[in-house]
Amino acid sequence: MNAAEKFPDAVTDDAIPFAHTPFDGSRKAFAVGLAPLDLDAWIEPDRQIAARLAERAALLRDKRDVVLREEPGTRTSQREALELVVAHVTRRYPEIYRLEGRQLTVLPTGRSFDLDDASEAPLALAGQIVTDDLLILTPSPAGYRLVAAVLCFPSSWSLAQRFGQTLDGLHESVPGYQSKLARVMNRIFENLKVDQPVWRVNWSIYPDAQLHHSESKERPRHWFEDPANLAPEAFVRVERQTLRRMPESGDMLFTVRIHVDPFDAFRRHPEGRILAASLREQILGLDADQLAYKAMTEHRDAIAAVLEGIARGE
Repeated sequence: MNAAEKFPDAVTDDAIPFAHTPFDGSRKAFAVGLAPLDLDAWIEPDRQIAARLAERAALLRDKRDVVLREEPGTRTSQREALELVVAHVTRRYPEIYRLEGRQLTVLPTGRSFDLDDASEAPLALAGQIVTDDLLILTPSPAGYRLVAAVLCFPSSWSLAQRFGQTLDGLHESVPGYQSKLARVMNRIFENLKVDQPVWRVNWSIYPDAQLHHSESKERPRHWFEDPANLAPEAFVRVERQTLRRMPESGDMLFTVRIHVDPFDAFRRHPEGRILAASLREQILGLDADQLAYKAMTEHRDAIAAVLEGIARGE
């Protein structure tokens, strides 16, 4: 019996392809697009939790400097983040998590964690309990800075390159950020209340289903040998992001959960043809800088053609 069979209540996110569809026409690409977050839905369940937590554990063991960073003096804030995660998952998903004293067991994996283990970074523990990545930003004279992070499943984003930077530095390569979004983002971070968490989703297209993409945006992805036949090969990668202010430290806790679906999933979704057409429209509406940021400059037309065929029912 696999984890999905043993823990059926934990397998709601991928029962239908595309748990989130930010490409459905309801929001524009490269917009902030924040919405209020119900904290009961803060950390989503993951039907592939055992496999994904195993991958995260391996990354923390074998590529620790790539996926985990912390500045001195951040352990208290990390501890707060860990306690928030533990309190949430043990309350929302008792069929997955068992807390006995200060020992937390993830039942689908059988792994237990000493929550008071002072030898380990609290974010490293949290990053092996849930499949979301967790990043902490703290205020500074130059703006909010990234001071601690466990980032196992980045989307073409190098933690080593970006760690310690302010919001503006973290987003410097995002098209339109400096001219349109910088003031909005900084104002959100300055004014977000503890009881006003928010969330957003975005999308990108990848040539594989790998979760760990630590290459920077400046490096091209390895795409397809036959760009005219992408349907079984291309993947829609969706980031579900949440942002909340932690009540004790006042630091910002940012989480990222990755969902990956192949293009063939459009054919299995009840509204797949409509969604394929909408994604095609969004891709064709991107300007040159936006296409380059999403690494689709050379493949836009081929991707759009495949989506058009799916939308037509081919």
